[in-house]
Amino acid sequence: MAEEEMKVDDEKVFPDDYYEYDKEDMKSIIQGFASQINLAYRQKVEVNFDGEINKVIIAGMGGSAIAGDILKAYLHKEKTPIIVNRDYDLPNDADTKTLVVISSYSGNTEETISSYKDALRKGCKTVIITSGGKLSNMAITNRTQVIKIPRDLQPRAALGYSFFPMLRVMEILRITGNHKKEVEHLVKGLDKKIFMETGINLSEKLVGRVPIIYSSELFGPVAYRWKTQLNENSKVMAFYNLFPELNHNELSSTKNLTAKFHCIMIRTDLDPHRVVKRMEITKDRYRKQGIDVTDIAIKGDTLLTKLFSSIYIGDWTSYFLALRYETDPTPVNEVEELKKALGTYIA
Repeated sequence: MAEEEMKVDDEKVFPDDYYEYDKEDMKSIIQGFASQINLAYRQKVEVNFDGEINKVIIAGMGGSAIAGDILKAYLHKEKTPIIVNRDYDLPNDADTKTLVVISSYSGNTEETISSYKDALRKGCKTVIITSGGKLSNMAITNRTQVIKIPRDLQPRAALGYSFFPMLRVMEILRITGNHKKEVEHLVKGLDKKIFMETGINLSEKLVGRVPIIYSSELFGPVAYRWKTQLNENSKVMAFYNLFPELNHNELSSTKNLTAKFHCIMIRTDLDPHRVVKRMEITKDRYRKQGIDVTDIAIKGDTLLTKLFSSIYIGDWTSYFLALRYETDPTPVNEVEELKKALGTYIA
């Protein structure tokens, strides 16, 4: 499923005393990822809209929006365009032929609530995916279709619950075909020790380093997910960029280094051959500049498996890096403090 450039040491044991920092048991949630995916895909989803749908807009923020990014990558060959909207308002061309998926795990995200109101004003076909909150109550008033997902998780830890109901909506509305077999294959494939072991080994390399995550354009949502998981779980600065664009700017930034970096390249057999060559040249250049580079070669029979396998490695890496820094991976106090400082939002 996944292979690190350096051989994974199957016998390596993570020190037990580090787990005491995981006060809210994030480990169990990550271990249950395959089960979460299975439950989320099998959840009963009922949506029904009259008339043509000529585009899909997924409105969300944070972990709820990343699910939309991944869906867009997964369905990139479908005819109906998918747009991910991270803002207070929808694009100007949203209209009655637009399907808007309002994705907010908490149901209280102010930008997403604002987008929902905009969808109502523009007459869009709208469905909400949430665990509750204000959006759930607003949906009753406005008779908006709602898909309820389990509560009491951090939004970033509920990726399966956010993504797979979206996929089911796309299937039911015939924007895409049925993906049941691919989902079942994914669930079986994630039940392997290699993901945790790779995360343990890679997290050790990242201690005292600033992580930089690189990938092809197709796997951009994965690279971004790694970055945000390192931000929120590990509480470290992390950055991401994509080939080939990064070769036109970021490649020039290694001459005057003022920090220690570690570059992780997420690679798959779907990477275009010119991108593969760019990766090799970039890796060689970085190593000559004293930047460590680790290749993560992602394998799998389907795009869905490749996407979620690489995400799973990133989740484990960020988790174990948090523990190495003696940090509880669950709380995001700074985010909550910002929300309090902003005060009540009135649309």
